[in-house]
Amino acid sequence: MRPGFASVARTNPAWQNRAHFLAAAAEAMRRILVEGARRKLRLKRGAGAERVDLHESAIEAPAEDEKILQVHEALEVLSAEDPEKARIVKLRFFVGLSHEEIAALLGVNEKTVRRHWEVAKVRLFQNIKAQG
Repeated sequence: MRPGFASVARTNPAWQNRAHFLAAAAEAMRRILVEGARRKLRLKRGAGAERVDLHESAIEAPAEDEKILQVHEALEVLSAEDPEKARIVKLRFFVGLSHEEIAALLGVNEKTVRRHWEVAKVRLFQNIKAQG
């Protein structure tokens, strides 16, 4: 084994199956989006500020970054309340899987996934509303 490969092998988990891999991918995508949003908001609030002339065309619409952070925080609450529904949200929202794909991945009925998705959306909305 070449130098450095042993440490990589220890840090890379062995994927148990496709569901395990996609769950990890969803969590990784979520973390990437959240960290990117946090970084942009820090810069927006003055970290590393530099004076520039303001042009009306440079004014942005309300940032998606704030929405990503709200969803992240609401998803943390949902994860504590109901990990199965949170898992479905992650696979649907961050990986983009269909109800059918999620059902096959989790080994449940598609109707169950649809029902959990609907309940999860309501809970996320309630959690976001409670934040603001």
